[in-house]
Amino acid sequence: MPSRLLLSAGAAVAATVLIIGCGAMGSSGGNSMSFFITSVNPGKGGDLGGLAGADRFCQSLATSAGARNKTWHAYLSTAAANGQPAVNARDRIGTGPWTNAKGVVVATGVADLHSANAKLGKDTSLTEKGEVVSGFGDPVNRHDILTGSRPDGTLAVADPGKDTTCGNWTKGDGGSAIVGHHDHKGTNPDPVANASWNSSHGTRGCSVDQLKMSGSAGLMYCFATN
Repeated sequence: MPSRLLLSAGAAVAATVLIIGCGAMGSSGGNSMSFFITSVNPGKGGDLGGLAGADRFCQSLATSAGARNKTWHAYLSTAAANGQPAVNARDRIGTGPWTNAKGVVVATGVADLHSANAKLGKDTSLTEKGEVVSGFGDPVNRHDILTGSRPDGTLAVADPGKDTTCGNWTKGDGGSAIVGHHDHKGTNPDPVANASWNSSHGTRGCSVDQLKMSGSAGLMYCFATN
């Protein structure tokens, strides 16, 4: 009888250790993610509630995916307005390195992210859930990712009377935004721009329906700043 009790106690301890270990592994795995594409748009197209609203949305999705112990920012640029200076997307995402939900390093730092060496693409630019975002050639094309940026991650300066940031991410109709092709594919006649993950072309507008016209679901890139 004592030996049986000893065996049962040992099994219980082993089970407890296994449960704790699995919990720790799950927590660590979730928290290792530091880059993703949002799986959905907040619901108002290019109106993201400004940079602050976009950041909150990134934070919310990351938290829901288990990566709650980080500060998340949206990869978005904004134009100077109301006495506030322009903001460059590259300056608000931390220093890297950044890994996707599967643990793949997509860039080691800001310079690497904006170089030909960056590992962003359809198979690596995953959502916070670790899912692939549909792209060019798929039944539903969602490859246009909102950025408002040039290839180097700075603000895409608009021509007079034009827009590149959906009114600094407050317009849910009209306007326009610069988007990138997360899958490096599309119909842009400029082969360099066509393959750009962050700066391919402007949208036909900022509403949900207008964004759809050019292959966008109003998704954005999110990066952990720490």
